[in-house]
Amino acid sequence: MRVHMVRTRQGEQLDTWLAKVASSSLPEFQKFASGIERDKAAVIAGLTLPYSNGLVEGQVNRLKLIKRMMYGRASFPLLRQRVLHAA
Repeated sequence: MRVHMVRTRQGEQLDTWLAKVASSSLPEFQKFASGIERDKAAVIAGLTLPYSNGLVEGQVNRLKLIKRMMYGRASFPLLRQRVLHAA
């Protein structure tokens, strides 16, 4: 995708970009564009709305890190305690 369209949140340009990709001779881009077409509503929302799930992804990453560090070492109650009291 065009970086400018993504960074400036111009989802209305998506249809134009998809049309250009469809007329190109690059099969990789065409396959990528067909994947975007399947979930077009979500892609347009991601390109236009100011919301982000970055905070949620950060918490998930933190939990996975703690879980990996404790794998095979302790029981669930200790894992729970560590997750709840980790800073």
